Amino acid sequence: MSNHDTRAWKDAIYSQFARIGKALSSPKRLEILELLSQGPKTVETLARETEMSVANVSQHLQILLQARMVCFEKHGTYAIYRLSSGTTTKLLLLLEDLGEEILAEVNQLREELTRNMEFPEPLSIEQLESRLQSGDITLIDVRPKEEYDFCHIPGAISIPITELEKRLSSLPRDKDIVAYCRGAYCVYAIQAIELLRMQGFQAFRLEEGVREWNELHPTHQ
Repeated sequence: MSNHDTRAWKDAIYSQFARIGKALSSPKRLEILELLSQGPKTVETLARETEMSVANVSQHLQILLQARMVCFEKHGTYAIYRLSSGTTTKLLLLLEDLGEEILAEVNQLREELTRNMEFPEPLSIEQLESRLQSGDITLIDVRPKEEYDFCHIPGAISIPITELEKRLSSLPRDKDIVAYCRGAYCVYAIQAIELLRMQGFQAFRLEEGVREWNELHPTHQ
């Protein structure tokens, strides 16, 4: 292969990789990918979750489709979108890790989530696993029910954050309650712990979510 051919080949291969970079260059598209990493969703659900119009979500999905990062199937009049590869979830987790490592602003924003809140330290996945084995906690998944149905931590009970207040009476008061949601940058578990502790429960938050659990326990996926 001549130098000219080598240069053309390198330009071509990096242009292909840049398609993924373009897809990741929008905060809203990153959020859409994060949501899809929790399970398949309709355009309407994505619009509600991201607080965008259906038209805007559709435009972002078109760019993700062009990069082949998502795919969809039709169910009647609805299109159900999903990630086209499980490797995308690994990429999203690595992106978060990289941001925490090199961007001070990321850590500052993360600290703002619980600033001025008197919460106990969140549990790690390793701590959660130990306590699940001992049976001294009740683990609740406060994400939407469809995300729980798609994938959840074994042993968790589905109590969406929107239903938590009316289901408090179903929770035991002689065990610690551990809540988890979509991960470190989701507020549902924080809202759950705040409510539970106000109601007198001993409640803790799992710092990570299902994606991180599955990275350590791939056989549970």
